[in-house]
Amino acid sequence: MTSRYTPPDESTLGGLVRPSGARSSTRRGSPTSTHASALGSGFLGLGVAIIAALQSMIGIALFLLRVDAYPSVLPIAAAWLLLMVTFLGLTITISASGERLPDWLYAVFLAALAAVVWLDIVAIAPLGNVGQYATASISAGFVLLVIVTLRPRWEVLVATTALGLALVGAILVTTPLTPVTIPSQLAAVALAVGPGIAGVLLVQGFERMLKRELDRVLVQSTVTAPRLAVGMLASEELARLDLDAEQLLEAVATGEAPLPLPENYAARASTLATELRLHLIEGRRETWLVHAISESEHLGPRVTVSDPASLAGLLDDVQRDSLLAALWLLAADPAGPASPRAVTVALGPLDQERAGTSGQGLVIPLRIEATGMRRNRVDPGVWEALDRVGRYSDSTVSGTVVVELDCTVENPADAARPQ
Repeated sequence: MTSRYTPPDESTLGGLVRPSGARSSTRRGSPTSTHASALGSGFLGLGVAIIAALQSMIGIALFLLRVDAYPSVLPIAAAWLLLMVTFLGLTITISASGERLPDWLYAVFLAALAAVVWLDIVAIAPLGNVGQYATASISAGFVLLVIVTLRPRWEVLVATTALGLALVGAILVTTPLTPVTIPSQLAAVALAVGPGIAGVLLVQGFERMLKRELDRVLVQSTVTAPRLAVGMLASEELARLDLDAEQLLEAVATGEAPLPLPENYAARASTLATELRLHLIEGRRETWLVHAISESEHLGPRVTVSDPASLAGLLDDVQRDSLLAALWLLAADPAGPASPRAVTVALGPLDQERAGTSGQGLVIPLRIEATGMRRNRVDPGVWEALDRVGRYSDSTVSGTVVVELDCTVENPADAARPQ
């Protein structure tokens, strides 16, 4: 669902029509688009480097245990020496250059790993069992982990695939495939390509988690907003309009724009005036909940808000924070963004018979519908959060979880009445 909060058509608001060419106040970039390497993936790189070093030590130990079986020790010794020099040199270079891996260094790194694999296969080919005797070529797959946080994911996957194909080709050419030898061959290929694939998935999951948490922090700032206000990202658009207005006034003051204004200047002034009025109107009909949903990359595609009377603005800070937390948990889906899960939030209308007498506050009816999920799949934290919003009851209708709440809030009329 891509269409969220649907306020009245702007063409009906005071006769104002957004002129063609007028820029809206939608965000131009993602507030959570910061690359993860700037916010902690360097620690992931350090962790996988330690894993690669430990596995290399195991590989060297296996090589030394089987050293008598090799027809010639020189190629395999050269492979291990080249792998260690490449690994240590790359680690030192990355640390000294501020966790950057330029293209030329990446090409040298891949060439060195290709030489390691070739030397290893040359050394063990006469033995007729690549899966059992491969050591340096398998460790090369673990060394690829060092670059998972420094290069695009597809480059790591391509290098991992090339390594796997090289081992498969060597197995088909040199190793007789029998029920006895096949398991060791499959294990060797899996050990070689597994680290690269796992590293890519790890970094991808880390970046997804990081962006979601950053988005949560940004959206959380709307909890303390006034009942009716512009959104978090509206200040950028207002600053642009302010600059355009200053430039227009300066042109009039310096005589660049003669009076009466020429047609192009008049059209520009009309556009600025219309956009400013639209901003004022938006600030009088959009609540914190609308901005929290529409400006969130995580909630926006899944949650729809219907609040024609702007009742969400009457909730206190505790109720706002709890409602936002519940929606966040309901919208979170391990199946990913392609999942059909969707959440609808509807507030109102007020029931005057349940409004209560003076001093007892207002009761706002709130209805939440979560489609694409079952009742037993709802996170327990949802019910804990909703309990702080108001009294609720839940039911399941045709695969949709329906929660109805009665939110007791302070009556604005009582708050404005003098004591």
